[in-house]
Amino acid sequence: MEETTVRECTTIEEFDGCVQLQREAFGLPDLELSPRRHLIVSRQAGGWTLGAFAGDRMVGFVHHLAAVRGNEMFGYSHVMAVAKDYQNKGVGARLKWAQRQRALAEGRSFIKWTWDPMRARNAHFNLNRLGATVDTYADNFYGIDYDEPALAGQAGLPSDRLFATWNLNSPRVVALAAGTVAPVDAKPVMTVTIPAEWTVLVKQDVSRARDEQARVREEFKKAFAQQLICAGFERGEQQSRYLLFERKSGT
Repeated sequence: MEETTVRECTTIEEFDGCVQLQREAFGLPDLELSPRRHLIVSRQAGGWTLGAFAGDRMVGFVHHLAAVRGNEMFGYSHVMAVAKDYQNKGVGARLKWAQRQRALAEGRSFIKWTWDPMRARNAHFNLNRLGATVDTYADNFYGIDYDEPALAGQAGLPSDRLFATWNLNSPRVVALAAGTVAPVDAKPVMTVTIPAEWTVLVKQDVSRARDEQARVREEFKKAFAQQLICAGFERGEQQSRYLLFERKSGT
């Protein structure tokens, strides 16, 4: 497979490519896609989009917004998509590490984004490979989700989300960026389990999927109310589990 390079997207054609990649990767209706105008306007407002290219073909992108909290500016990672034939080949990781480098060059120290807590692959990538941490859970953040074709004609599932915080200069993130294995140096004090194959469960038993989602929501909120922080993930054949730690553990 052809090696990819990462560079900023600047042309209308490249932004249109980002829209097409969203359609391919997510299968969402156009209502739920970030359109060309949004990508162009965010660039004018201080954000940027990095694309991964195999030759002249864009095979992935990450869209980065400029965000403000009080007097501090930080990064907000709105969307990342990778072409189906380039998924699970390291393209997403290349984009995220390039995003980190660009943000650091701009003087930023952290980036935020969200993901569906029921998605084991995303959890492993964000927590174990990138070193992000989580201490916030949002109920139905985007409204009822569209991303399960199995629910066509039925009421969708709430779009619950975990909020990732990526502290770009933390010792663990620095080690992971250098290619060093860097597990959390502490024992978890609580775990939250999720089905290993969420999409399969949704297709087979929507009612049970709703119950599982509600349980996960309750357990995360209980953990965060106790000031725990999520910083690790273990995958299993039947169940996977989030690992939560005391804040003093250095996570």
